[in-house]
Amino acid sequence: MLVNDGLAAGEPIDLVIFDCDGVLIDSEVISNRTTVAALNALGYPISEDEALRKFTGRSYASIQKDIELDWGRPLPRNFEADVQQATLDEMATSLVAIGGVGDALSRLDRARCVASSSSLEWISGGLRKTGLIDHFDPHLFSASMVENGKPAPDIFLHAARQMGTPPERALVIEDSVPGVTAAVAAGMRVIGFTGGTHIIDKPGHAAQLSTVGASLVIDDMRTLSDLING
Repeated sequence: MLVNDGLAAGEPIDLVIFDCDGVLIDSEVISNRTTVAALNALGYPISEDEALRKFTGRSYASIQKDIELDWGRPLPRNFEADVQQATLDEMATSLVAIGGVGDALSRLDRARCVASSSSLEWISGGLRKTGLIDHFDPHLFSASMVENGKPAPDIFLHAARQMGTPPERALVIEDSVPGVTAAVAAGMRVIGFTGGTHIIDKPGHAAQLSTVGASLVIDDMRTLSDLING
């Protein structure tokens, strides 16, 4: 599926910046499930569908702030670490790469990096588990490295600076509305991706990504390298 073909406009693309969860590794459903289970155990009522809608693509700090404001009390100090460990434990047996992404990366003829709302440990662990780490290491950037997480543009601007690339010559691959919004705010073009298992059953998501600024939207990673390489 292709929505909104505007990728060719603008400067040449020198750098491709990939989000991690839901773009490189099929982890959103796993992390969402463990987060919801932990919140429910504390007495905070939220469903997996609601959590996916509210939390996907955002930094933990912004998610925590919203939960605490809504709940009227702070989360336990060790909540993030406990949820991350539970998620890493489940990842060890069930995490897989997004279909076709390894081949797409092997054929991509541009510099690339990862810029994610997740922690550096999470990004590195997920990419190692799925055999994708050698396509990116050491160019891994986390929202923990910047002041504001997505939908602010900070992480994408930081990644571009570290890679020595002007924003207008960078292209972002994103699966979430906050992520696309952040990339557009950074002055970068964006390809939206809807092939993760957390999105497949969400009608209208491609249109949402297009509405907030994705130049085009794909649901099959096997098309990516040909689109970029030209």
